[in-house]
Order: sequence, then C-alpha cells, then structure tokens
Amino acid sequence: MCPRIRISLISFAVVLVVSGCKPAAEPTSQDAAPADSAVASAAPATWPASLNVMGDGFPNAGDACRRIGETEATVNYLDDSATLAGCLSADEAAKLGGTVVGTVDGVTLVSVPNTAAIPGDGDGQGDAKVAGTDYNATGPIRCSGYKGAAAGMCEAGVVRDAETGPYIEVTLPDGVKRTIFFNKDGSFLSFSTAQADGTAAMPISSSREGDTTIATLGTERYEIPDVFVQGD
Repeated sequence: MCPRIRISLISFAVVLVVSGCKPAAEPTSQDAAPADSAVASAAPATWPASLNVMGDGFPNAGDACRRIGETEATVNYLDDSATLAGCLSADEAAKLGGTVVGTVDGVTLVSVPNTAAIPGDGDGQGDAKVAGTDYNATGPIRCSGYKGAAAGMCEAGVVRDAETGPYIEVTLPDGVKRTIFFNKDGSFLSFSTAQADGTAAMPISSSREGDTTIATLGTERYEIPDVFVQGD
C-alpha cells in the first residue's frame, strides 16, 4: 500500500513541475495589428481619388510630391501665378518652400509660386532645363473647350531656346498634347495641327489680356502668361 502511494505522489509532483515550465504564449499577428494600424493611419499610403494627381514628381521627376490639378476639392486653391502641389507627408511639403494652403484626405497641399519653380527667371542660374525634360519651365495654365471641357488647369512645358522661337506643349486631360508656337519676341504665332485629328480645319486666333496671350483653336482656349513664355 505504501509504495503505491509514493508513486502517486511522485507523479503528481512531476505534473506540477512540467506545468510550471510551460512557455508563455507568443503574441499572434492579431495582437500586433492595432499598433501596425496606428502607424499606417498616420499618413495616406496612396493618392486619394478626390485629387487630380499629375506627373511623376514635383518639382522634378521622381520627387515625392506631385502637381495637383483642379477638382471640387482643390478649385479654391488654384492660382495662375503658382503651382498647386500635394505631398503625402508634411515633411516633404515643407521642402517645397511654398505656402501650405490646406489638407485634403491626408494630403498636404502647397501653393508654390511659379517664379520659384522656374529656373532662369532672373535668378542668376541661366535658362536651365527642368530635370528630366527638354523644358525650360513647367507649370499649369488655364485651359478650356477641349472636347467640351469646362475651364480648368492644364499642365504645360515651355522650350524657350528653339531656333524659330519659343513653343509650349500643353498636356490635355486624356494625354493628347497641343503645341503652341510663338515668335522670338514672344508674340503668338500658331498651333501645331493635323488633318488626321481634324485640328487642321479649326480656326486659329489670339488676343491679349494684360500680360497674357489668349490662344484659341476652334472652341479650345489657352491662357499663357508672358513670363511663362519668355521668363522675366
């Protein structure tokens, strides 16, 4: 009888020791999820649909910020004399040197004066090229009428050192480009047109409003400031 009791006591002690040595449960991925979610919510990971994001970097290709076009969310921030840029982080926005004008869906919006973004406009740097392009300057200009489009902003780039005079390439909402030619004195010359797309049959005209050239092709209208064409 005694030996049987001794064996039972020893077995009970072993169970207690083994139970005390069981390793603590490691946290699951679900346990860590709240912390990860908090980090992810600090800034948007992608550009929101509420913004018209243009290009592949601002002020230069590959940069973190982007040019922002006109939408209902940004219409009050657009300015003829400045580029509206958006950055996914406040730190990147601060590097642009412009004025923070608002935030839309986590994106910081910055108004950057065109003269600050255009090399060669009285800044002592010469009429340099915008990195990764053949343009001497890039920026938005007012445009309307393409396929019935309402007034808005179109991205444009200017080549000032062409042999026959400056010309501007305007990128339209669907990616089509319009080339507008100027004489060496900065006066309007013509548009590039073609029979294939019907533009050759469209009437061309121009007028002046202050220091801005209004160039029209059929129902299309483009407003080009003198400073954009020739620098200052």
